[in-house]
Amino acid sequence: MIAALRRAGSGVLWYLREVSGEADYDRYLARHEREHPGTPPLTRREFEKRRMDRAQEHPQSRCC
Repeated sequence: MIAALRRAGSGVLWYLREVSGEADYDRYLARHEREHPGTPPLTRREFEKRRMDRAQEHPQSRCC
């Protein structure tokens, strides 16, 4: 029972991180380490600023 609740909770957290974009920074860090070893990655703040700037420069249609 507890194991099932943990799996469900992990699934919910994974879903929320994907939908909110929180996991994007983790993927960026992994890719940066693979492609640019030894160079410092962007901070989370810098990453989020660039992401928001990119979204404003290239707006996509939204349903709401």
